[in-house]
Amino acid sequence: MKPLSSILQKSFNGERITDEECLALFRSNDLLALGQAANAARWRKIPEKVATYIVDRNVNYTNVCVVDCQFCAFYAKPKDAEKGYVLDRETMRQKFAETAAHGGTQVLMQGGHHPTLKLEWYEELLRWAKSEFPMLQMHCFSPPEIIHFTKMNRLSVRETLQRLMAAGLESLPGGGAEILSERVRKQIAPRKATSDEWIGVMREAHKLGMKTSATMMFGHVEQYEDRVEHLRRIRGLQDETGGFIAFIPWTFQAENTPGMQDVPMVGGHEYLKTLAISRLYLDNFRNIQASWVTQGKQMCQIGLMFGGNDVGSTMLEENVVSAAGCSHDVHESDLLDMIRDIGLEPRQRNFYYEILDPPPMKNPEFFRSQAQ
Repeated sequence: MKPLSSILQKSFNGERITDEECLALFRSNDLLALGQAANAARWRKIPEKVATYIVDRNVNYTNVCVVDCQFCAFYAKPKDAEKGYVLDRETMRQKFAETAAHGGTQVLMQGGHHPTLKLEWYEELLRWAKSEFPMLQMHCFSPPEIIHFTKMNRLSVRETLQRLMAAGLESLPGGGAEILSERVRKQIAPRKATSDEWIGVMREAHKLGMKTSATMMFGHVEQYEDRVEHLRRIRGLQDETGGFIAFIPWTFQAENTPGMQDVPMVGGHEYLKTLAISRLYLDNFRNIQASWVTQGKQMCQIGLMFGGNDVGSTMLEENVVSAAGCSHDVHESDLLDMIRDIGLEPRQRNFYYEILDPPPMKNPEFFRSQAQ
């Protein structure tokens, strides 16, 4: 096995790290060396002294789901009438209006795999949303949702994406990836889209000209080899298409989950290690996001010195991770202070990581008047 220093020197020289070398990095415990190398790689990729963020909202249009993932504390089974819901248009209108009033530029709509909603329902939702809120990017439907739509409507992935794009879909979130290893997926989500299906949806979206994000939820039943496989697959697709706009890793949250409450969760050391290795291995990604949602403000701040260049969303609403017992209250002012505290300039961006200068006007009084 190569010594850690020689692998990090390869990265510094601009050479690509192999899968075997990536695994060696994961097995190393020299966190400071990994962090220094990742920080250097970040500055070579993005020399600007800034850290970006986005103002948006997660809108979970339904929690009814037939997939029964072991790690999910959010979903309701179709027969659970008391817990299950489908948001009505008026509720969505208020959520979207509040987002726009706070200077938001995007809504991230995701939901459960509902057994009766047909594709026309999603098309109508997108058309309505874009007609009433043209200033908001429709960043919606993870690859497993797209696979669910194809099976529900007997359509190909391409046909499904084309119809949704025609209705107003503008980008795909990277949710539902978890770990792109079938060994892991069979344990935690055997009824969900496979690794090949997740990659296939993203490939088709990229071919259609749509940009997407990539994610990884780690720190549960996977091994280091599985994390390497995950990173290898998304790096390979990025080589092929160039369609990923950012990579977002976060840690598994166990509380309230139906089948994984006893799984010991990893801490900040493992999070920072994985974040740093992601920056070093994913040499074809410009943007790596540090997470405050699962890690809190202080760890996110450190993440900006371990390869991250973005802190994600102000997240006016989040339901899935908080359902698993993880809740960190962060306002836009907190993110700005957090970024400035380490000598960086906070800049609001859109989904494409374009700096908004000036940022959209905020008008919370407008939302309050609309809600009365």
